[in-house]
Amino acid sequence: MAQLGCLGAQVHQFLDFCRIEKGLATNSVSSYALDLERFVASRGGAESPVPASQAEIQSYIDELFATGLSSRTVARHLTTLRNFYKHLQREKILDENPTDLLASPRHSRALPKYLNAAQIEKLLDSPNAEKPGGLRDRAMLHLLYASGLRVSELCAVELNDLNLNMGFIRVTGKGDKTRLVPMGQAAMNAAEAYLAGGRPAILKGRASRFLFVTGRGSKMTRQAFWKLLAGHGKAAGLFDGLSPHVLRHTFATHLLEGGADLRSVQTMLGHADIGTTQIYTHVARRRLRAVVDQHHPRA
Repeated sequence: MAQLGCLGAQVHQFLDFCRIEKGLATNSVSSYALDLERFVASRGGAESPVPASQAEIQSYIDELFATGLSSRTVARHLTTLRNFYKHLQREKILDENPTDLLASPRHSRALPKYLNAAQIEKLLDSPNAEKPGGLRDRAMLHLLYASGLRVSELCAVELNDLNLNMGFIRVTGKGDKTRLVPMGQAAMNAAEAYLAGGRPAILKGRASRFLFVTGRGSKMTRQAFWKLLAGHGKAAGLFDGLSPHVLRHTFATHLLEGGADLRSVQTMLGHADIGTTQIYTHVARRRLRAVVDQHHPRA
């Protein structure tokens, strides 16, 4: 067996492995780091020895539940530990993985929140189109709803990624995978208005390769957009908890309600596994029920 060393050193090596060898996205590595930081603290700090028994990890999982974390969050923590100890086992640092026999917390998969047609129209009309920032916000909202982007993908869009002639946008998603997503005419019009009157006024002669920028000339961040969205949601009188992902869910839901197939939605959302997209099948089932009710003679 290899020299075990301290827990903190092995965590850093694992994170480097995830970042460099596996090529995981920055957000995924950051999530692993936060989970393992909490685990390290529970074990007494970075200088603690590496091994942990199955009973010790089960006790840690029970403590997470006791703090009020949801089963979904606890399951994520356990997945992080599984991957960490699997790495130590693969590197011959440990003979056995103490998480192998631990059961994952069971949780029901909540249906995603989404906006109806009237609500999405109120939200899209919320930004003040008379101001440069309003033109930017309106273009961002339209693009989210029209293309189903993740907020990180939206903020990373560069000028060269936008093709208004063809009505497509190039998106770099999880794992640095690139996909082309179509835009609707309304989103294209909002983007053109922003490029013509909003972006130049915000940049004030400064240069940026990013499409959506702030008053400082830097690219829009996820955190800043969350705040903007919350403000526009409040102005539109929408429910609490409005997030960029709600617009992504709205995009997928409205596509399926309009008759799109699940595979097409999977491609546009950038899901590697169609199982992830199947959370939206409640919409497809509801549409099928409406079709039967409307067209079957004995419905």
